[in-house]
Amino acid sequence: MKRSVEHARVSLKIEGRVQGVNFRAATLAQARRLGVGGWVMNCYDGSVEVLAEGVRSNVEQLVSWCKHGPPGAAVTDVKEEWGMARDEFHDFRIRR
Repeated sequence: MKRSVEHARVSLKIEGRVQGVNFRAATLAQARRLGVGGWVMNCYDGSVEVLAEGVRSNVEQLVSWCKHGPPGAAVTDVKEEWGMARDEFHDFRIRR
């Protein structure tokens, strides 16, 4: 069955000053506001990873937000990998 609204999945690697600036909590709030499922986590190399899926336009809005992040963040690069939604997430959470 074809969906009436296109869904998408994106994997992001966000680099810069993105840890210790409330990036994960702010991403959680943005994703929930947009109705996007998935997760966000800090990486050992100082970056932040996001895996998100949902209505394509909402996922695109989350990606756009991640390119600057919350106040205090200084994003220098965002690597994006787009794919087909798998409908495996019912909410958005912080992974530890």
